[in-house]
Amino acid sequence: MTSHEPLEAEPGTTAASPDKSPALPAPDVDQYHVNPSLPPVDLEKHHDQAERQPKHRAPEGGKRSFARTFREELWADNNFTVTLLAIFLALVCGAVLMVIGNAEVRDQWQYLLYQPGKTLGDTWAFVSTAYTDMFKGAVVNPDTVNRWYWDMTTWQQVFYPISETLTNAAPLIFTGLAVAVPFRAGLFNIGGQGQAIMGAIGGGTVGLALSLPAVVQLPLGVLAGALIGGLWGYLVGILKARTGAHEVILTIMLNNIAFLFLGWYILQAGIKDPVRSDAISKPIQESGRLPHLIPDPLLRANFAILLAVAVAAGVAWLLKRGRFGFELRAVGHNPHAAATAGIKVGTTVALTMALAGALAGLGGTSVALGTAPALTVDMLGQIGFNGILVALLGRVRPWGVVGAGLLFGALQAGGNAMQTFSGVSVELVGVIQALIVLFVAAPALVKAIYRLRRSPAAAAQAGLAKG
Repeated sequence: MTSHEPLEAEPGTTAASPDKSPALPAPDVDQYHVNPSLPPVDLEKHHDQAERQPKHRAPEGGKRSFARTFREELWADNNFTVTLLAIFLALVCGAVLMVIGNAEVRDQWQYLLYQPGKTLGDTWAFVSTAYTDMFKGAVVNPDTVNRWYWDMTTWQQVFYPISETLTNAAPLIFTGLAVAVPFRAGLFNIGGQGQAIMGAIGGGTVGLALSLPAVVQLPLGVLAGALIGGLWGYLVGILKARTGAHEVILTIMLNNIAFLFLGWYILQAGIKDPVRSDAISKPIQESGRLPHLIPDPLLRANFAILLAVAVAAGVAWLLKRGRFGFELRAVGHNPHAAATAGIKVGTTVALTMALAGALAGLGGTSVALGTAPALTVDMLGQIGFNGILVALLGRVRPWGVVGAGLLFGALQAGGNAMQTFSGVSVELVGVIQALIVLFVAAPALVKAIYRLRRSPAAAAQAGLAKG
């Protein structure tokens, strides 16, 4: 049997490598002196294995690099990826509806097996042209930019699409916040339409009845709209807190009451325009209108969008840092535990609905004092109900609501251009909006369609919660 020299390290200890890298455990040579029948140890082979070991190993659970995190989350079921893919899926469904609704393209599909190239080419040309026209009407039209460069058009035409997007987005952000804030308190406010109508009445009345300097009249009009809308929402909160009536039923009824009240209010003496035979109020005073971002009549974007972003920032701070925001979220998580902790649940519910009403009232005021020259019955469209979609798409987060409001504003502005130039009905935009919210509300469906893997960040968060 071959003899070996004794090692310096103690038996069972780990021999350190010269470069401080992890090494294999040192063989216990003394055992051969006790039991000579064991096979000999090949020290050279052991040394070679130690040299082939990696010299640097990241500790388990160590901090991951940004590139690795981005790769892992890129095709995972996180909120951003699911929302982005839901929008893409809704656009694909919208393209199918476009083809079905166009007789010429639909008839071409009868010859799919005979002329597959022509059928698919014509379909792609029609759909891509329609969505290109939507982009041109919502963001920027490259044709006008080129003509502007060669002094063949005006700069107003270049900025007109984004101006229309901002104009449509401002009231949607307000009404979206009016849904998002109560949702955090466990309340479902679908009365944004009625609250916006009352806000438009309050702000519009100040705008047409007074003739004060703009620095005085404009803030008065905005405050009046927020106050009247807040009182309309506070009524819902009081009834729910005192009687236990459900806020959904209350807001549905108050929506109808507000709409009918607006129709009656416009026809009253002193409000109705005496030179018009239709139901329209006197025009809003120039001193009471929101100023345009760019002083040009063609560009309708006004300071309402800046006010909407500022209000969203205030709501985000309130929910995250404010005392009332904490109480609001505590009531939404567990009203019984909140009451045990000393929070007045009834008061919090009433004030939450009042805040929601004020936000929706600002949405109505932004229309009355911004884009509408006078009060009319259909001046607000469906901004209150569209605010529900905006809040759901924004995942009831203030900054998410801002992004969703801008997206829906772009869809509305682009839908008008798509109907004008491509002949696609603007009602398709409403279908696309509904499909986006549908897919966002069903993340399991999106995950199954795109085969998304589990988000590592979400899994770690869930494990932390379980621990």
